[in-house]
Order: sequence, then structure tokens, then C-alpha cells
Amino acid sequence: MKRRDMLGAALVGATALIVPASAQTTRASKKVPDLVLGDDKGDDFAVSQKDFELISPQGYRWRITSKSSKELAFMAPDFFRNIWMNQIVVEDLEVHMAGAPDHLEFDEPGTFLLEFATVRPGEYEWWIQGLKEKGMAGKIVIK
Repeated sequence: MKRRDMLGAALVGATALIVPASAQTTRASKKVPDLVLGDDKGDDFAVSQKDFELISPQGYRWRITSKSSKELAFMAPDFFRNIWMNQIVVEDLEVHMAGAPDHLEFDEPGTFLLEFATVRPGEYEWWIQGLKEKGMAGKIVIK
């Protein structure tokens, strides 16, 4: 086998190890409870749920919604780097990527739908940039 072919075979095998078939997002993917930032009563700093528990390997769908009048940046860099992001959907438009997003930004109220598979167990923080002290932060535990 040529060196180039061996390298290609090794990369395919490594990818299979990183994202097991059982972890792909499918119709059997589980729904994570929605994360809603802000509320209908005008509290721009309200958070519907702070902590989330997931298992690995498993496919998930997660809606993150802003009802806030503030511009918000959802930060979860370690979480994003330790999952396999299948797609991000915004108003029926899909974003597919080969790497992790840096953050999700809400310039106005709206919803991101994340479709992903958990890959690496751990405890990961999420927060809204500049608003941790207002209680807009939490954790995502992957078991």
C-alpha cells in the first residue's frame, strides 16, 4: 500500500473513533431542554436553565433562544471543541462546518438550533459574554 493510501486509511479510521456511528445526529437524537435567554416580562438577564446533563456518545438537538433586547454572545468554547457539530439551523437556513464555532451571537431575538453529537465526557462552562456577573452562565456536563 502506498504511503498516501495508508495515511488516508488512518485518517478514516481516526474519524470513526472520534465520532462513533451511534453518536450521529438522527431522528433518534435526543432533545436538550431549551435554553432561553431573557423572558417575555422584559427581564433581559433571565435564564431558563443554567445546567445541562448529557451522555456520550449520543446525538442531540438543542434550541438556544434569545428573548432579550440586548445583543448577546453565547460562549461555550470548550464544549464546542469537544462535540461533533453536525449543523446549526437559523430560520430554516443550515450552517455545516468542519470545525467548532467560536460563539453564537444574537443581534436581536431569535433561535439557533444546534444539532450535534457528544464525543468527549467532561464538564464545560457556558456564559454570555460580559454578563456572567448578571447570572447568565452555567455548565454542560457530558457523562
